Formats: sequence, structure tokens, C-alpha cells
Amino acid sequence: MSENLFTPPESKLVDETQSNLESVLASRWRRLGASLIDSFIMMLFVIPIMYFFGWFEFITNGEDPPFMYSIGMGLMGILFFILLNFKLLIKNGQTIGKKLLNIKIVDMNGNQADLKKHLLKRYGTYFIPNQVPIAGGIFQLINILFIFRKDKRCIHDLAGGTQVVYC
Repeated sequence: MSENLFTPPESKLVDETQSNLESVLASRWRRLGASLIDSFIMMLFVIPIMYFFGWFEFITNGEDPPFMYSIGMGLMGILFFILLNFKLLIKNGQTIGKKLLNIKIVDMNGNQADLKKHLLKRYGTYFIPNQVPIAGGIFQLINILFIFRKDKRCIHDLAGGTQVVYC
């Protein structure tokens, strides 16, 4: 301490909330793994439905499926996602893949993500743009690339006010 009585006090400023936040954010690899698990599980249900409704006949004939047919298949995929994951998302903020890899979706304060306030915005931003031909795919690529930000949040995380953390 200085002998000058008028010297301002010294202190070390540490933003503990930021360092604490960094320690609990789920890794990019863990999030990718959860997404791949969820996608594989979805394929187990959706591919037989696509086969049953003739999706692959369009492909083998070199035709593009009608737009409304594509929308119907997309909505069916969303329905299966909801049927498979709704209970886990509401109860724990997890999909099947996230549960298997011990990560979960929380709000920015670390609290359970609310259905109306967070999850509908998050998954709406994730699923709805996919239904738009070409532009939806470009949006999804940009969405996924946002994971390389320092805070590891994709566009759907930003829209929902959520983050993914370890359990």
C-alpha cells in the first residue's frame, strides 16, 4: 500500500460470470454428436414413412417432388421430432441425443428453458427455414457456422435466448 492517503484503492477486476459461463458451455463436438444422434433416430422413423408415401419413386425417376409434398414430408419430420423429444425438452431441456451426451438447453441465466419463451423460438428458427427450397439450406449452413463464435451459440440459440451446457 502506498503511503499517500489520497491514492485510490487498487483491486483486481475479474468477470466471474463470464469465466463461470465458459466452464459450463457444452463443447462443439458434444453438440455435434447430440445432433447426429438425434438425426439418426429421426431417420429410423422418417425414412420408412418417405418410402411408404413414394418419396423415393420421385428420386429414382429423376423428378423433383411437388412442393406441397415436400412441405408435407417436412412437417411430418417435425411432428416425429416433437413426438420423440417433447417430454424430455419440457422436463430437462434435452433431446434424446443431448440426454445421451449429458448436455441440456438452458436460458442465459442457466435456468430451465421455457417452452413458450425459449424452445418454440429456438426450434422454430431451426425447422421452419428448412422448408424453403435452396434458401433454407443456405440459412442452415450459416446457422451451424455460428457455433464457431466465442459463446458457441448458433442462430437458433440466439433467437431462443438459450445456450447448451453440460448437465
